[in-house]
Amino acid sequence: MTALRRRIDALDARLIALLAERTRLIDRAAQIKLRDGLPALIESRVEEVAANVRGLAAQEGVDPDLADSLWRLMMTHFIDREARFLDARAATPQDRA
Repeated sequence: MTALRRRIDALDARLIALLAERTRLIDRAAQIKLRDGLPALIESRVEEVAANVRGLAAQEGVDPDLADSLWRLMMTHFIDREARFLDARAATPQDRA
């Protein structure tokens, strides 16, 4: 059991590293949205990502409902993060360059 728990802990560390990488990519996306005048929430993209995740989950034998719930929670967090970034920059338009 100890060895298995170590493997799970190592996997958790990899998942956190991937989450950090996704955060950095989302921050880049927010900068592009600012430049292009796009909103934080693009509903069609949310649904596209959710459908993709459900399909990937099914292929891997993971419950698609679980994957959908986790990703929607994550996307909500990141959309809120983008919105805060965009709102802060809207108050200081000179920062757009």
